[in-house]
Amino acid sequence: MASLSEPIALPDVAQARRLVIKIGSALLVDAETGRLKSDWLKALAEDVVAAKARGADVVLVSSGSIALGRRVLKLPSGALALEQSQAAAAVGQIQLARAYEEALAPHGITTAQVLVTLEDTEDRRRYLNTRATMETLLALGTVPIVNENDTVATDEIRYGDNDRLAAQIAITVGADQLVLLSDVDGLYSGNPHTDANAKRLNFVAAITPQIEAMAGDPVSGLSKGGMKTKITAARTATAGGCAMVIASGNQLRPLKAIIDGAPCTWFAAQGDPQAARKRWIAAMKPRGSVRIDAGAVTALRAGKSLLPAGVVAVEQKFGRGDAVSIVGPDGLSLGQGLVRYTADEARAIMGKHTERIAQLLGYPGRSALIHRDDMVM
Repeated sequence: MASLSEPIALPDVAQARRLVIKIGSALLVDAETGRLKSDWLKALAEDVVAAKARGADVVLVSSGSIALGRRVLKLPSGALALEQSQAAAAVGQIQLARAYEEALAPHGITTAQVLVTLEDTEDRRRYLNTRATMETLLALGTVPIVNENDTVATDEIRYGDNDRLAAQIAITVGADQLVLLSDVDGLYSGNPHTDANAKRLNFVAAITPQIEAMAGDPVSGLSKGGMKTKITAARTATAGGCAMVIASGNQLRPLKAIIDGAPCTWFAAQGDPQAARKRWIAAMKPRGSVRIDAGAVTALRAGKSLLPAGVVAVEQKFGRGDAVSIVGPDGLSLGQGLVRYTADEARAIMGKHTERIAQLLGYPGRSALIHRDDMVM
């Protein structure tokens, strides 16, 4: 249901533990000149600094590479051929990454560039690799700058818009809040450009057919998103336990504006991010199993990851990213998780200490066979 009045307590960006912020091209790149809006980006950097000072992890999902690159390459306005878009992305991505680095480095914040395609989140092995890398970057205090890898992605492996990409990244990193900064300040009951009676919704408790019917089409010359893709993003994010807000980014310090009460639309999370992920893992059909010793059982019950040293047997054939059952010494199932090695690799390293993985496999690998975040007990 949708509400035109605030519920008892709207989510608060200032309380976010892990925050994903999506920035649209229209906010970052001047539509007439094709130049970066440096003052806007510097102000956003202040918002990021404030969020990190509150103890939040921050991930930025940013459009803008094609918009920046086409100016450098002097490509015409309007629709570009695929190869032109990919060339523009290759040139513009360097500028985009440099711009974020220059905006955040003076505040002592290290940035990291992460480029993904749809395949990276649809394939479980790539998904786990992406998740592990992002977790490590966040643990080291960096701010990942994520964008679609437009240089290599073709239509069949593209997200096509960064609203949906941002929602998937929010799920991947277990964010509790997703902020979509756009050239609109929320979801309206009708098209505010054509309907004088259209009202902005402060809060959406659940995405119903009525809510979907309110979604419009893109109105910006640079943005690809439109309200339909934002509703799709909201469905993905909220189902994964992440609250989402659509807010205008046209002003400086847009996150501060949201905290100070600027107009926006919040979508309620359907549960907790970690609980949603655990339900997803629990619903998978196991492809095999690993039998563990008593020491490993004690470690798992204490919330630890499953290391190769605690495994005594590997059964059936499975690949990286597949769900496998975790079986105790008595033969009873303790739970299941997403494994980071193939069955053959797991057999090669079972019972061995982590430092021997590279020697046994011939290449370095993850320290955990099944990470605690990818496990349901």
